[in-house]
Amino acid sequence: MIRTTCKVEFQMRETTLTARLIGEIDHHAAARVREEIDKEICHRRPTRTVLDLSGIEFMDSAGLGLLMGRIALMRTLGGETVLKNPTEKVLRIVRLSGLDRLMNIVREDF
Repeated sequence: MIRTTCKVEFQMRETTLTARLIGEIDHHAAARVREEIDKEICHRRPTRTVLDLSGIEFMDSAGLGLLMGRIALMRTLGGETVLKNPTEKVLRIVRLSGLDRLMNIVREDF
């Protein structure tokens, strides 16, 4: 059995929490990543959470669920969620699901 991994790195600047995700988001990784991100959001109470997906190589429907849940959590707290630098594959999945209508997507050069 192949075990997939997803690493999360956090950075807080003023009222913006950035979570940089690296690796693969599938059903094996999504629950753990969700817990890590939610813990930081609840502890730091940002007004904006940026999910940097530039390091994501693969994402399935569990990844979409992860994104949807963070949108809902931030809305509950009165904040917003921004998707940053998704790869073309991830961006295609996000657009097909309609999530691009629920959050801002920013592309920045590295």
